[in-house]
Amino acid sequence: MPVAVQYDRDSRPRLRATTIIGVKRDGAVALAGDGQVTFGDMILKHGARKIRTLYDGQVLAGFAGAVADALTLFGKFETQLKAWDGNLRRASVELAKEWRTDRYLRRLEAQLLVADPESLLILSGDGDVTEPDDGIVAIGSGAPYATAAAKALMANTTLDARAIVEASMIIAADLCIFTNDRFIIETVRRLDDASIAIDEVETRDDSPSIDADTPIVPGVASPPVTDEDQDDDDDDEEKERRDRRDDSGDDIDDEEDQ
Repeated sequence: MPVAVQYDRDSRPRLRATTIIGVKRDGAVALAGDGQVTFGDMILKHGARKIRTLYDGQVLAGFAGAVADALTLFGKFETQLKAWDGNLRRASVELAKEWRTDRYLRRLEAQLLVADPESLLILSGDGDVTEPDDGIVAIGSGAPYATAAAKALMANTTLDARAIVEASMIIAADLCIFTNDRFIIETVRRLDDASIAIDEVETRDDSPSIDADTPIVPGVASPPVTDEDQDDDDDDEEKERRDRRDDSGDDIDDEEDQ
């Protein structure tokens, strides 16, 4: 009696991507990802782009796992961002709920790492939305190596977020066979920082000028010049000119009498 051979769908080789790391520090968030894509035991691509900017560049997203599944989730997540006006946390929760409950989406095999300057989150098909305590998170095969390197750099250096993710990816690429050294790095900075910087510059430019003849008393502000003060100065000058004319006229009369 012939035995039916069942083909296991999950045993087929699939396109997979690898290491993504995110770091949040000093009002900025940076995401980095390598470019390697494997198909089973074979390296299929070296320069894949696994980091994307969403919502007019205000949100960063990276993926690890099956490429086609991740692209589907990117589209779903961007739809949620638009529906919630760029609210990253709310969009992440809604996507996780849909991912968990939808019969089609729950079969997708990928993880998403999403970030803006205020939040850094991991989304998974189990319905989990996780935020790290220290502003460092990584997904993919090289995640343990990249995370350990980033934690050491965060604790012992003053490097910014972009420099930390780059250095961490270099270390992960040396240790993980599924991670290469062709990185894509994206950074988003909090808009408040730019506003503060502009305000400071404008404040310096608008500072009042001080005349060289104006006496400066420490701790005492010079009184403002009003229109009445200006009129008084004009009257004093006119009086001085009349006095000079009168004096010169008297001198001429004295000479004629002599």
